[in-house]
Amino acid sequence: MRILTLAALLLASAAPALAHADAQTAKVAPVLNTPEAKDVWTYARPAEARVTHVDLDLNIDFASKTISGVAVLDVAAAKGAKEIVLDTLDLTITEVSDEQRIKLPHTIGPKDPQLGSPLTIQLNGAKKVRIAYSASPGARALQWLTPAQTQSKTLPFLFSQGQAINNRSWIPTQDSPGIRQTWSATITVPDGFAPVMSGQMLDGATGKLVPHYRRQFRFRMDNPVPPYLIAIAVGDLKFKEVGPRTGVWAEAGMIDAAVSEFADVEKMIDAAQALYGPYRWGRYDMLVLPPSFPYGGMENPNLTFFTPTIITGDRSNTDVLAHELAHSWSGNLVTNATWSDGWLNEGFTTYFENRIMEALYGKERAAIYSDLDYAGMLRDVKDAGGDSAPSTRLHGEPGEGAGQLDYLKGSTFLRTIEVAVGRARFDAYLRGYFDRHAFQPQTSAGFLADIRKHLIKGDKALEAKLQLDRWVYQPGVPSNAVQVKSETLAKVDAQLAAFNAGGPAAAIDTAGWQTQQWQRLLGGLPRQQSAARLAELDAALKLTSSKNAYVQSAWFDLAIANRFEPVIPALEEYLTRVGRNLLVTPLYRGLKAQGEWGTPIAQRIFDKAKPGYHPVTVGAVTRILEAR
Repeated sequence: MRILTLAALLLASAAPALAHADAQTAKVAPVLNTPEAKDVWTYARPAEARVTHVDLDLNIDFASKTISGVAVLDVAAAKGAKEIVLDTLDLTITEVSDEQRIKLPHTIGPKDPQLGSPLTIQLNGAKKVRIAYSASPGARALQWLTPAQTQSKTLPFLFSQGQAINNRSWIPTQDSPGIRQTWSATITVPDGFAPVMSGQMLDGATGKLVPHYRRQFRFRMDNPVPPYLIAIAVGDLKFKEVGPRTGVWAEAGMIDAAVSEFADVEKMIDAAQALYGPYRWGRYDMLVLPPSFPYGGMENPNLTFFTPTIITGDRSNTDVLAHELAHSWSGNLVTNATWSDGWLNEGFTTYFENRIMEALYGKERAAIYSDLDYAGMLRDVKDAGGDSAPSTRLHGEPGEGAGQLDYLKGSTFLRTIEVAVGRARFDAYLRGYFDRHAFQPQTSAGFLADIRKHLIKGDKALEAKLQLDRWVYQPGVPSNAVQVKSETLAKVDAQLAAFNAGGPAAAIDTAGWQTQQWQRLLGGLPRQQSAARLAELDAALKLTSSKNAYVQSAWFDLAIANRFEPVIPALEEYLTRVGRNLLVTPLYRGLKAQGEWGTPIAQRIFDKAKPGYHPVTVGAVTRILEAR
């Protein structure tokens, strides 16, 4: 791949020191200059000037729901460059200056609803830019929870979700995954609160007491990361160790259950390292957030964020933990340069996750996930309009991908390569791939060039067999796709077939079932059911009252499709309690599809639930309900 002349210059030059005296020398990552690496979701022009390090000094104010303070950016500019362009979204900028506090001319451009506004700063020779600012109370990355919305009910709570381009709403920087940056932060919070971030905690769990009954905490990330991985949470948080490298942050009432659920994390790290090389991020701690967190997990380095919906007491959803851990290699270590290639993060990680699960729990457990993923891939392709739908490509316009195809089609692609070349050979290739591109951005074209050079090596027969370009650039599922079958799910399928043929719901034996078996059953039921048949299912399997959020979501989806009124009270309680996109947006979509019956129900529930949702979820549901 070709790298910017600027990047080569940066790598050869002395990297700027971090703000803290005990910091190591900061690393500077290259920026790619290939056609596929042009990011249409950023205003930045990194070939002219780019950010290499962000130092934050921020105050958290729960009363006004604002984050405010100063960001100092280390800037590397090409010869003759006069300005740097940053990404912002609803930030109030009060001063822009150089290190000596000499003001720098700047302009804020028009606002695009998705991309925000460009902040263009005249450098006047400055190597560092100081920006005093405050974020909007409605910042898209941030959710401010009242005490009533937390488990402890004692203190308010704040957390961020940066992916994909939300961090520009609280950090003025170049918000593109291809412009990796080191960072450091000083965070000031009211006394009694505990802030955590996706970097090394420098002052322990108590911080330093400062005037006005506040405490300061310092954090640092020495590895260059894509900006979306800068994350923060502040609340009534406690910590409990899981192993020598791992621990859990959570509210007190959740922490013991989380530690139990995540008990295998040390074994997962060992398995991951045995597969694809060393874990390069220091600690692997985990944060369990309130239920409004919009995702299953977020792979923030040093501190993965998790939804409490995966904590079911039987460790049946530890695939989410394996997935977020695997991101420490695919996504965090080697990152898609733009969101047109999100599959390089999610497809690789889903494949890697499966290998971790197999190493710990055996081939059949891994086969269950692979089998479900294959079925999910086919369903997403069908829902998108079939094999010719452009949204079923791996590389495409950012944000256009259908369903979870970045995950499912991407992982099936890699599994197909593994089967074609043999596991040992493919594992050796992947380990080398992560080493060659560590802490760097990547594109689909870059990956294909790498695999051709280091794995295919001119073998024309293998090249034809793999259909690489077909997988990446063409829609649909190629003919060589490998499907893994699960014996466990085959038994579920047999019971499903008996029920679908008219058998009684009471004959379905669910003893010992985990989440994935329930998903197979409920996902395999025909969408058209009589009210009597649904009532029979609910009476026999206790679906409405299930304590498993995945089971409830799948059941409610079926019930909505049949306008099954008895579930509405439980559905309303569920949607006002759970904020995970994967579980709630299909239910709003299903209600909307029911027209005059479902749309008013969806709107009424959303009006009630909206204050408890993260802005990401609010945006997703709003788009569903406003669609014509």
